[in-house]
Amino acid sequence: MTLRSAFCARLDALAGDPELARNSPHLDVTVAFDLPGDALVFRCAEGGVRAIGGSEADIRITASRDAWWRLLADPQPPRHTSFTALQIANPDFDVSGDPTVIAQARAALDRLVEGLSDPSAVTAYETDVEAYETDLGQITGRYKMVDVVGTPHRYYYETAGTGDLPVIFLHTAGADSRQYLWQMADVDLARRFCLFAPDMPYHGRSMPPEAWDGGSYHLTGAHYREWVAAFIEQVVGGPALLVGGSMGAAIALVMAADRPDITRAVIALEPPFRSPGRRNAFQDHVAVHAGLHNSAFTRGLMSPASPLAHRRAASWIYTQGAPGVYRGDLAFYSDEFDGGLVGPRINAARTPVAMLSGTYDFSATPQDGAELARHIPGALHLIMEGLGHFPATEHPAKFRPWLLQALDHVSARLDART
Repeated sequence: MTLRSAFCARLDALAGDPELARNSPHLDVTVAFDLPGDALVFRCAEGGVRAIGGSEADIRITASRDAWWRLLADPQPPRHTSFTALQIANPDFDVSGDPTVIAQARAALDRLVEGLSDPSAVTAYETDVEAYETDLGQITGRYKMVDVVGTPHRYYYETAGTGDLPVIFLHTAGADSRQYLWQMADVDLARRFCLFAPDMPYHGRSMPPEAWDGGSYHLTGAHYREWVAAFIEQVVGGPALLVGGSMGAAIALVMAADRPDITRAVIALEPPFRSPGRRNAFQDHVAVHAGLHNSAFTRGLMSPASPLAHRRAASWIYTQGAPGVYRGDLAFYSDEFDGGLVGPRINAARTPVAMLSGTYDFSATPQDGAELARHIPGALHLIMEGLGHFPATEHPAKFRPWLLQALDHVSARLDART
């Protein structure tokens, strides 16, 4: 089979894809795959996709023959799983076109590139996944007024479990505590720990404070640190183990550096070292559907080996963020946080640290995690094969053994101190 015929067959299979249709309301763009010596131009409009003649296109993607074949691999390798990955993280591909048109088409093209791989091929990844007991009924949702540096904030949080050690799950940029649903429902974890999962202010069910002036949202490390500290002190009531993902990982490390008095240990999921370039104007732009754009921008960070239903759930959360919040969060995660400055200030002998990096994450790569670990003597760094940037949500069962290993690591070091 030629490269062109292989792509045409995959595009034909996607012609009636319901998710592609949902991701392309009122969209009408032409895209050129510049296959070596034989450009394939197709039209993506209102959920349909079909090859057309000619050579002109709104968006053009160029790569070598080997790179194009990797896009059709089962499963696709890292940095080949989405249009966004090709555009911003894969040097083997060149993407050109009007930036606004690209942003408007992102959700459709991300689903299209994701769908170029045969989903039946990833079933082999499921053979090493063990079942575990969950109970959604053990989770309780609550509200509490919390004073943050003199300003009242109404926090929403969920809790489960009866263990002595409090564990707080901190969500990623632009998301909320729903990311940790299956950890909160984990019966064994609830026996061992007292689990908390808050929505940070402006996220999920934690509304902006009533004193908010309605202006733009811009997160700083100082604000974020005070949000977390206030939750620990006024809701949890004492020092806690912080489990944070991405932006949550970054602030958990800041807490270990700045507030070791209330941070007993840290498990950083997909921690960045530095992650420039994640913030762009189209994450909050009147010409672009932010719910579609931002959910696609994050979905490309997940593993094709993670169940599609879970990947859809993880990206669904990103369809619902308030205007400007995801981009505003990235002001901290992408522009401010520097692991080279924060890491050396952490005393892992006092505040144990474990870090988990997924091989499909191109925002906070395993190499970033390793570099961060070098700046925190005594920290544990594990690489999770076949997982992406949202392991707790995209594949809870495959993530669970890694989480348990990290919990055992920090718990043993806490026990050794007593």
